Amino acid sequence: MNWTTENLKDQSGKLFVITGANTGLGYEMALELAKKSAYVVMTGRNENKLQEAKAEILKRVPGATLELGLMDLSDISSIKNFAKVFKSKHEKLDVLINNAGIMFPPPGRTKDGFELEFGVNYIGHYVLTALLFPLLKKTAKSRIVSMSSIAHLNGRVDFENLKLEKPFDKFREYGQSKVADLIFSLELQRRIEKRKLDIISVAAHPGISKTELLRTDSPEKINEFPHMSAKQGAFSALYAATEPIEGGSYIGPDGEGEMTGYPAPAFISEYAQDPELGTQLWGYTEQETGVLFDF
Repeated sequence: MNWTTENLKDQSGKLFVITGANTGLGYEMALELAKKSAYVVMTGRNENKLQEAKAEILKRVPGATLELGLMDLSDISSIKNFAKVFKSKHEKLDVLINNAGIMFPPPGRTKDGFELEFGVNYIGHYVLTALLFPLLKKTAKSRIVSMSSIAHLNGRVDFENLKLEKPFDKFREYGQSKVADLIFSLELQRRIEKRKLDIISVAAHPGISKTELLRTDSPEKINEFPHMSAKQGAFSALYAATEPIEGGSYIGPDGEGEMTGYPAPAFISEYAQDPELGTQLWGYTEQETGVLFDF
């Protein structure tokens, strides 16, 4: 059976946080979950764009329960501020979808000195997950969904080049950030299992989907490949966020090369599954951010 949002179950009583929810995949996730009566917290760094996205969803789903959260994933202090405000309002969190991402920006660093893609796509989401983890722990059957990419297959984490120490290579840096997301998701699951917590950490990827991800590079290049709409691209993450699956799962489209199709188990490189690498990346991140998980 090809799973689509028609198969999405009722989400009444569940609280979701989605990063990068004002556009693209994140917007589609927020819209579909709102249709199924979820309480959706839409986060982003631009208040006007968030307000516009919220208004659009309310037009399509009158009565949707939406909350906006301002957060810049390239700035750890901004993430800490969002988490503080969120925890002052909420006692639980059912699902955290670490969706936001950037691809092929001009060379740059985050406010905390990390290469921009590694900093936003991975570091920012590590910090956010750690800060919201106490609420995930308090919520039965909660889960964390981390967005990776087909690009993880060629990704390698160069611990000597996480702060743009080497000349910028857009493909290498993007692949590095996306394999880091998958390594993180798997390592988090190992640590959860060790402590027998009622949480799962899973990952997903959207194949090749037409979103604003390439806006800083060459948006027209997507037409050289088989690709899907942002709505269909969101299916994998929605499946990972709501269907009964095991911790450590990775969901992606089932078509050729996982570029298009419908949610199914996706291929994980041996490199990303290496537990020693998971331990090394975790240790690096703790040391460089000063943010620790409270297991």
